[in-house]
Amino acid sequence: MIVRLYLDKDDELAQHLTNELNSPLDWPEGGELDTEHVAKVAAAAACHVSYDQAANGHLIDLFAALPLPGTPEGQEFWRSLSLAGGDAAMNIDPANAGGPFFDRLIDGNEAGIAGRVLSFLEELNDDQRDAVADLIGGALDLVGGARYLGKLWLRDAETTAWHILLSRRRMHDTAEDRERFLEAWRNA
Repeated sequence: MIVRLYLDKDDELAQHLTNELNSPLDWPEGGELDTEHVAKVAAAAACHVSYDQAANGHLIDLFAALPLPGTPEGQEFWRSLSLAGGDAAMNIDPANAGGPFFDRLIDGNEAGIAGRVLSFLEELNDDQRDAVADLIGGALDLVGGARYLGKLWLRDAETTAWHILLSRRRMHDTAEDRERFLEAWRNA
């Protein structure tokens, strides 16, 4: 959407590329890939990467708001979370997830971490979800009721993980897939 709304033959990115590459907008003449196409590809890639990085960074920020594993407060929190969440908590427990849990996210394994978060949340029953919300909300050290804040944290983590998984799925879509989607909706 961003590319379509703000990118045309005279856009700033295409102009920048022509200045930096010292090439005309229609370079190479008669070629299928010209400076305008390069600008569109660059803009689309930048938007996609920025979106992914923002979602991944936000998921990290949510976990960074919780007590750190390996600290006395963190050991108590994560032990309590395991008790409150039961087997579901194994999906995000630092000891089970492995030391490089977030290193994997930073290195591009977004879907794996997001999948673990969604599995954790899906497997919680209502009582466990309430207990986990109380625990997380109490650990956030913010103004407001513990359960309310914890529920906001859980909802935000769930939505962010879903965005990451959905974005990773779209990476495999082809131009034909997108055209088939648009055509189906046009004909509906």
